[in-house]
Amino acid sequence: MTVRLRAHHLLCMLTYVGRGYSPAFTANYDRVLERLAAGEEIELVTGPDDICAPLLDDPGAHCRLDRIRDRDEAAALAVGALLGRAIPPGERLVPTPVLVARLRAAFRDGTIRAACAGCEWSELCTAVAAADFAGARLDRSTDRVLRFGPSAPRCP
Repeated sequence: MTVRLRAHHLLCMLTYVGRGYSPAFTANYDRVLERLAAGEEIELVTGPDDICAPLLDDPGAHCRLDRIRDRDEAAALAVGALLGRAIPPGERLVPTPVLVARLRAAFRDGTIRAACAGCEWSELCTAVAAADFAGARLDRSTDRVLRFGPSAPRCP
């Protein structure tokens, strides 16, 4: 199986610390990270993805808005430029610790943050990045296996 992610969620997963739109959303987000930790690949999709799932019962969910699709396009361009190749919908990525470290370094220095402009979570993500991603649920491992951080503290 694969984890279906929209492009801007490649950025969000770097700084996710257990906060979200609802308890159902954060529980689902944690499950998605556990799937990545279990070795599932990421498949880039257009529109709502596995992280958005708990919000989709609401016909007005923000994940369907044009500005969010624009955020996806900006993220895909930035991450693609970093990787030196296009990452269109359907592209698959393996979230190795090397890739996560590279994305985090570019996120921290602002190289891939164009998609974050106007996002309500931007300040939180900036603070997490400035703290070297302390508390982020996506854990870095030295054994080349991406792990979900079970000891990552929950934010209030």
